[in-house]
Amino acid sequence: MDQHTARTPPTPGPKGGDTAAGVFRPPPPPAHPVAVLVRRLRAVHRRRPRLTGLGTGLLTTGVTVLGGAVDSLLFGGPGVLFGLVFVTVSVAGAVYVRPYDLVAAPVAAPIAFATGIALTSDGGSGLVGHLLGVFTGLALLTGWLYTGTLLAALIVGVRALRRPSRRRRSRRCSTAPRGRSPR
Repeated sequence: MDQHTARTPPTPGPKGGDTAAGVFRPPPPPAHPVAVLVRRLRAVHRRRPRLTGLGTGLLTTGVTVLGGAVDSLLFGGPGVLFGLVFVTVSVAGAVYVRPYDLVAAPVAAPIAFATGIALTSDGGSGLVGHLLGVFTGLALLTGWLYTGTLLAALIVGVRALRRPSRRRRSRRCSTAPRGRSPR
């Protein structure tokens, strides 16, 4: 019956620091406002937005083509700005793709790069001139292609390794105690 009675906190005794049960401890000093804010932000568990495989491909391709168009308008052809936009969007696609579609990010990166080069290359007139511009752009900007694709593959690889396994273990491999199975 004693367990249902309310307990009161100890009160300070006549000396200011003594209590009936022991020594009175003052409350801890107030925490710094920034520390309180950080603790509250960590406590809020928000789901990050996730892209499907198709969404990742469309995002990567669209932003890469847009970056190539801006680079072509400002500097006369795809160059450093195009490469930086491509690497950035490849990393973003690898970070925000949903776990089920992880393989889509490294596959979408080279497709987006080739599409961006094909649509924004500064080739000459006619089909042959455009094809020469595409092949020249692919040859000169290969470092950006490899960098964006490699970073996307590394991020996806790390995310895949950190993902918990969904397979169930057999009873033979389980940690349950061995014994006779129930009939």
